[in-house]
Amino acid sequence: MNTTIRIKLSIMMFLEFFIWGAWFVTLGTFLGNNLKASGSETAAIFSTQSWGAIIAPFIVGLIADRYFNAEKILGMLHLIGAFLMYQMYQSEEVGIFYTYALSYMILYMPTLALVNSVSFNQMKNPEKEFAKIRVWGTIGWILAGLSISFIFHWDAAEAVSEGLLKNTFLLAGTGALILGIFSFTLPKTLPKVTDEKIKIGDILGLDALMLLKDKNFAIFFISSILICIPLAFYYQNAHPFLTEAGVENPTGKMAIGQISEALFLLLIPVFFTCFGFKKTILVGMFAWVIRYVLFAYGNGDDLSFMLILGIALHGICYDFFFVSGQIYTNSKAGEKYKSAAQGLITLATYGVGMLIGFAVAGWITDNYKLLDGTINWEMVWGIPAGIALSVLLIFALLFNEKNKSEETSSAV
Repeated sequence: MNTTIRIKLSIMMFLEFFIWGAWFVTLGTFLGNNLKASGSETAAIFSTQSWGAIIAPFIVGLIADRYFNAEKILGMLHLIGAFLMYQMYQSEEVGIFYTYALSYMILYMPTLALVNSVSFNQMKNPEKEFAKIRVWGTIGWILAGLSISFIFHWDAAEAVSEGLLKNTFLLAGTGALILGIFSFTLPKTLPKVTDEKIKIGDILGLDALMLLKDKNFAIFFISSILICIPLAFYYQNAHPFLTEAGVENPTGKMAIGQISEALFLLLIPVFFTCFGFKKTILVGMFAWVIRYVLFAYGNGDDLSFMLILGIALHGICYDFFFVSGQIYTNSKAGEKYKSAAQGLITLATYGVGMLIGFAVAGWITDNYKLLDGTINWEMVWGIPAGIALSVLLIFALLFNEKNKSEETSSAV
């Protein structure tokens, strides 16, 4: 891969995740403050991500992979996305906003697969080259959060009360417009030429369901869905909670989670080698419990360090469970079902699991709202801590890592 292509792919990945980080992190606070959304209404809007994840394989599998260059459809989706972001910026009612958010997520989620396709198509050795490109996505997400807090100050208490968080949609829309235009300059990624009949099962990864015959994989699969419930609490409630707690520059400080994610990603091979898959996963689950206990009992004053530590645990929470799970799935599936298995896990977690999680988080938030309009955050965070602990116990008791050395060597 020459330097020009590497730079282009890095810019593409930077903008792809800058767009997402520019509006999704502050979404919960925006909905509660600007649109006066209830917990269930907020949950419905966050769940548009899950619906997008469920529909994305059809867009990629039925359209992008078969009829159009990946870089061209990437450009078109982001240009339409820029328009939808502007409509979200102008929306003043929850119902109207939901329509635009759902439309946007149905178009955005497929782009996550498309940027990977464009990248992999230019690589001779993806195992060594992809991480160097993908890291720019994490940098993009981090810089989006830092910009909101330290350049524009839209998440300052006074700015939030004035409704300035709606400007995040202009920021994201500008990024989408730039990436939409820029995508047409990316290296050509031709559609797959095939005369094979389209199978819905192939698109959704249903062929990998046979892996559920393996008891250990079935337990991991179910645990992956269940752990998405506490994950949804973080995405939906963390920013409103930090804002209400009086934490300064909450968006910028939440970027600590992405920095942590990038750092702990490097430690996964070490943990696999030293402790095996099961213990690595259990460490990730236990981090969820600790994080939410810290959130439940911390505050924005003398105990603010507990909230910062909870954010910093994001790397362990996410990497040690989800990234480790992807590696485990890859090792169990074998060459024949590798792609199908990854598609199935993505559908189960970001689709079904998160859909359930957002609904539960919204219901819990509504039920622990006090008469003065504030929220009993101790209970809102205590419940997902209990759920994470329950999943941990189920996995610890039922998952039997018989061939640890064999699984470790094949996974790393």
